[in-house]
Formats: sequence, structure tokens, C-alpha cells
Amino acid sequence: MRRGPIPDDDDAVPKKGKVVTTKPPPILLDELIAEILLRIPARSLVPLRNSVCRSWRTLISSSQFAKDHLRRSMAVDPGLTHPLMAYYSQTYSYPIIGVFSVRSVMENPPHEPTKVVPYEGRRFRLIIGSCNGLLCLHDEERQDGFIISHRAMLWNPCTGFTSQPLEIGGLLCTCGFGYDHVNDKYKLFAILDNKSRMFTFGPKSTWRTIQDFSRNFRDGNYRGCQVNLVGLFVSGTGTLNWLFHRYLSFVWVLSLDLVKETFNQFSLPNRDSDDDHRVTPQLGILRDCLAVCYETKKTHWTVWLMKEYGVPQSWTKLAIIPHHPLLGRRPLSLQPIYMLKDVLLAIAPSGKFVLCNLNDGSIDIPNIDSSTDGMPKLGPLTRNVSARKFQLYHESLVSPFHFGLPSCSSEMRLIKPSL
Repeated sequence: MRRGPIPDDDDAVPKKGKVVTTKPPPILLDELIAEILLRIPARSLVPLRNSVCRSWRTLISSSQFAKDHLRRSMAVDPGLTHPLMAYYSQTYSYPIIGVFSVRSVMENPPHEPTKVVPYEGRRFRLIIGSCNGLLCLHDEERQDGFIISHRAMLWNPCTGFTSQPLEIGGLLCTCGFGYDHVNDKYKLFAILDNKSRMFTFGPKSTWRTIQDFSRNFRDGNYRGCQVNLVGLFVSGTGTLNWLFHRYLSFVWVLSLDLVKETFNQFSLPNRDSDDDHRVTPQLGILRDCLAVCYETKKTHWTVWLMKEYGVPQSWTKLAIIPHHPLLGRRPLSLQPIYMLKDVLLAIAPSGKFVLCNLNDGSIDIPNIDSSTDGMPKLGPLTRNVSARKFQLYHESLVSPFHFGLPSCSSEMRLIKPSL
């Protein structure tokens, strides 16, 4: 009897009474799974953390994975982290923080508005600063109309986790929040009781007195006007930065090294003698570098980047933006916020968000729909932003429990739009 070829298991055809055998699916090594997940944006990893399997939950929730993902998103693939803008009302005590996508603002066509997503807490909170996807919030606990405590908490809007509020002992005016990358510590600086103090977030968080902020860094015998009360954190340098300006004199930056907990100062680009020195410059961060914007010759603004942090000789001219009716003219310069390709998002002296195209010189007002932000007395964002305070941040998986803080997920609640 002739026999035909015996098929392989993979080629087996189901027949009546026959058992079909199949090969088990290939098993991916844990290292390969981790490498794949590191290439997924943070906002997409959050639902995967709770919906796939226990091993994925453990991996995505781990401190090391959060650090690796943050490092990759900042250094290798910026598309993994979405720049977002958070804001609160500085005029009325609304317990709400509004958030909108910066990339959407810069890429959407004029007829397609960027929607604001509101988050609600149990009380009014100020945003002290942002770092590695964490927002540091300050609130006041009141009883019978009286303030009984000042507290700080950390919140990651992407993961939804917040730390339990920590007592900080006073109102924060000159302050700042940032990351000590050498010691892997998140730190809050503030002047309390006329002393410079540092607060390290962790299981045993306490204030420590450090080098004095206000007395050792003056221009001659006169202290300049402090332009920004909240220090600007420059990622990769571990520093907080404050801008000082003195009429008919130069402008300088006071820098706090969060690793050494010491201060330094450096000058900004030289100004021409015919510049209007009454116009206050503005500090910002563009392309991960410290940036400053001056009004120049009463005809335009000049934006500079500090290519090598702390080295005044590295100031490089980035853009010249002519005066324009949409920008307005007050005793303030443009405040640089963010750059995408050759478009600069800024807050103009007129009190509006503006998009400045550095290629063709065009100026546009972005379409931001703030109708659902729960702050009805402030008016729409497209009209004026001066009644709000803004903080740029990037999404990440970093959570307070990674560095020993008790955390919960109920302090800031997403407000769903009504149907």
C-alpha cells in the first residue's frame, strides 16, 4: 500500500475524530517586554498597568521602570511625553486646576479648539512648580475662616496619584520645587521666617536651614527687583532660577543648586544703551535650556538661549520678534513658554497666549476652549490669561510612593463633562 507524506503538526488539517495539535505561542522574555513597554507613551501605559496582568502591573508601577521611561522620553524619544499646561485662578479661590495639551494648541487648526480638562480638589490649591511629571501643590487648611495650617502635596495628573498633604509651617512666597538628580531626591525650597529652608520629600520630611537667599547676592549696594517669586527648575542641571532686574542696570539670575544646596549668580546677555530698561525681561525654558526675553530698541523682542548652563558666554540669540498689535506693549516682555519646531508659544504683554512663527513672522492667537474649567468669573482663555497662573509639565510615571511618601488617588478628581 502506498502511503502519502505525513504532514507536520503545523500543516495538520482537522479531520473527524482527529486531535489537532498546535504549537504554544512564543513566550517573550521579561527583558524584551520591558524594552517594548519603554517605547509606549506614559498616558497609554497607565491603563495597561491595571488591565493586562499582575507582572505588567508590577513592572509599570516600579520606581526603576518610571525612571527608565522618564530618561528615555527626555533624552531619546520626546514623543513619549506630552507637554501639558496646568493652571489655577489667582483671583478667585476655585478648588479646580485646569489642564490642556500644549501640542494640541500648537498643532490644531484655528477652527478646532483645544479643550481644557478640569480637575477638582477639596480646597483651593496653588501650583508651586513641576518636575518629572509631578506637580507640587500648596494649600491652606481653614477652620471657621481662619488658616490653621499650610500644607504641600505632590500630584501626578497622568497616573492620578497624589501624596498625602504634609505640614510645611507657613505661606510660601519665594519658593521652588525641583529634583536633586545626584541623590535622587525631590526638594522644596522656601523662605520661611526670613530664613532659607529646604524640604526633602520622603518618609521623614523636615525643613533644614541652608545658605541665605536674600543677603549675599546683591548688585552693589542695591538689591534688584525679583521678577519671579517661584524658582524655575531647569531639568538636567538640578537648579532653581530666579530673575532679578534693576532699572538702568543689568539683569542677572540667582541660581540654587539643589545638590549642593548653595547659591550662585550669573549675568544675562548685554543690553544696548538705547533699550528701554523699564521693560521687565522674562525668564523661561526652551529646548531644555534657560531662556530670557528682552525688549530691544523699543521695536522688537529678542529671545536668548543659554546653551551651556551657568556660562554667560554661551548665551545665543534664538529669535527676534517684531512688535505687533496682537502682542501689546506694557512694561513687560514676552514670556517664552514652549517651542515646537519653529513656532514659539508665549504669553504676550497684552495678556494673551500667542503663537509666534519664527520663519514667516506671523502672529496667531490659539483657540483654547476653557468653558468647562469651572472658573466662570475669569472669562475665556482666548481673551485674557492674566487672572490665572500657569505651569508647564510633561507626563511621566513617577509617583510619590516611589520615594517613600504615602499616596492615594482621590485628592484630585477629574471632572467629567455633563451630558
